[in-house]
Amino acid sequence: MQLTDEQRAFREELREYLDENVEPVVDEQDKEPFTRAELLEYVDDLRELGVGFDPETAESYFGDLRRYTICSEEMSRVWPSLNVALNMSFPSLFAQFASETTRDAMRPKLNAGECIGCLAVTEPGGGSDTARPRTTARKEGDEFVINGEKTWVGNAQIADVALVVAHDESTDSQDMFLVDQETAPFETEGISKLGWKAVPNGHIYLDDVRVPVDNRLSMMFENAIMEGKDISDIVPFPESVTQLFLDQKPLNATFSFMRTGMAFMAVGIMQAAFDESLAYAKERETFGEPIGQHQLIQEKLYDIKCALETSRCLAHRVVELLEEGSPDARMMSSLAKGYACEKSVDATSDAIQIHGGEGLKTENRLERYYRDARTMPIPDGTTEIQKLIVGKELTGMAAY
Repeated sequence: MQLTDEQRAFREELREYLDENVEPVVDEQDKEPFTRAELLEYVDDLRELGVGFDPETAESYFGDLRRYTICSEEMSRVWPSLNVALNMSFPSLFAQFASETTRDAMRPKLNAGECIGCLAVTEPGGGSDTARPRTTARKEGDEFVINGEKTWVGNAQIADVALVVAHDESTDSQDMFLVDQETAPFETEGISKLGWKAVPNGHIYLDDVRVPVDNRLSMMFENAIMEGKDISDIVPFPESVTQLFLDQKPLNATFSFMRTGMAFMAVGIMQAAFDESLAYAKERETFGEPIGQHQLIQEKLYDIKCALETSRCLAHRVVELLEEGSPDARMMSSLAKGYACEKSVDATSDAIQIHGGEGLKTENRLERYYRDARTMPIPDGTTEIQKLIVGKELTGMAAY
């Protein structure tokens, strides 16, 4: 993928920040979920680099897809949890287009760039079945009453706003609703997990939570367009990408974007594992010679490098399709997410094998790389779901 001088400069500046400020502390800080204050400290730093979700920064961050993917790869090379927590906050973008009630409540945090968001899709009994949510939104006058439970919500415990997928009983269809903790509080509970340790994943409980009708996402779009705004003012992506939100279900378009980011995350993790494995193969000696001179070590380095570069090329192809507004973007984002995330598991496992006993030590980063990689094939749709999406796009026949 060819980068402009500006994009290359952004990558170098981001790398410098990550290597100087994040790399020295990541091993210790990854042990526990972010507190709100900890995440906001990084949000403030990254905003200076043009990365973030506040109204001023979002346009430049998302308006250039290549900057977004550079960030996903480079940040995940150092700390995948930071990338996940940052990017899962994107629903905060919609707070400025919600009801007056929500806007008034969130305005101080929006103006300060301190509004943290989360996306509530998965349900305890539903798993990957996002098309038929059991969470319901019942219309009562000028409000929707939301009831249900969500799980595996990134940033749940520290979020100011949640974009909740629910079944709108008034239209008998799926929609999304913005719920803010200030005026429509919801309960949360944390989840301990294998990888992405610093991401505060949790359950969200919605018990007769009331939000104004203007907090329904489809209504936000309608109201903004009636006020003369373009769709790109609401979703600050390139025009080709925002068109996908009109041509597809908003959740499908959102997942196309998120799964592309996941593919680049997997590439970043593989790059870190490869760099450490190559250096170790050159330094570590057995039987009087570097282990990199052994044929089977070279085979594993080959396998990691092949998985890394193939995944990177596939992920870059998806970016091209998104930039073109291609109808194949959904299929290819699922293909890239499924392939790259599975390969990251294989690559980090091979990296541990290259390190031998050293790779099993918990103080060694290979352990963290593997845990983070093993998490990748499940969020934003399991690999099995990605295969079914690709199958449906190829055949026109749904197997789910």
